[in-house]
Amino acid sequence: MCGSVGYVGTRPAVPLLVQGLRRLEYRGYDSAGVAYFNEGRIEIQKSEGRLENVERILGSLPGRAEAARCGIGHTRWATHGKPTTQNAHPHRTGHVVLVHNGIIENYQEIKKDLIARGHRPQSETDSELFGFLVLEEMEHESGLVEGVRRAFRKLEGACSVVVISEREPGIVVGVRNGSPLVAAVDPLGGAMVASDAQPLVEYTRDVYFLEHGEVVIGSTSGLKFVDLASGKP
Repeated sequence: MCGSVGYVGTRPAVPLLVQGLRRLEYRGYDSAGVAYFNEGRIEIQKSEGRLENVERILGSLPGRAEAARCGIGHTRWATHGKPTTQNAHPHRTGHVVLVHNGIIENYQEIKKDLIARGHRPQSETDSELFGFLVLEEMEHESGLVEGVRRAFRKLEGACSVVVISEREPGIVVGVRNGSPLVAAVDPLGGAMVASDAQPLVEYTRDVYFLEHGEVVIGSTSGLKFVDLASGKP
């Protein structure tokens, strides 16, 4: 079962993400990765195999991730595509970076349409395809929250996503419509999301379990929630 973690706030993001993924290892996984902001750009470090592989990569890049205060992380259990670094999460499509849990049942139809529109997926996963849908929505002048909401409504199947974008640094957007998603306010300022409460309880015991069809927006100001179908608070 895949695991997701997202953070935005005042704490160093990368250690928090790695520790959160460590708390999700009980779910089992065959690849892992983190994405974080570095001087306005999102950097992704991921690897097949154990989380230690990602930690070694991060350790070889001293200073690159220390200033990050926003990012997302993932442990993947392969479903669509082999357990390779290329198929590991997070996935990037342009300025959009995401992690995904669950199954996109209509991924073949979506992939066919995206390729017909000129997109070229780089992985074997169904997850990467969602990034292209968000990218298209944002190119049509949607913001990140609305772009994620509109794109997610095109999916069939039980899943959840957590998304960040270089166009809107400092915002983490999550959607639940199947796979669990939990959110919390960081007492020091900011917000956290995860696949379950385990990565969050080190920082707070006050957590919100999203219902199906809910969107959570995390920022340094805390949390907001909107309805997936209507976009209303």
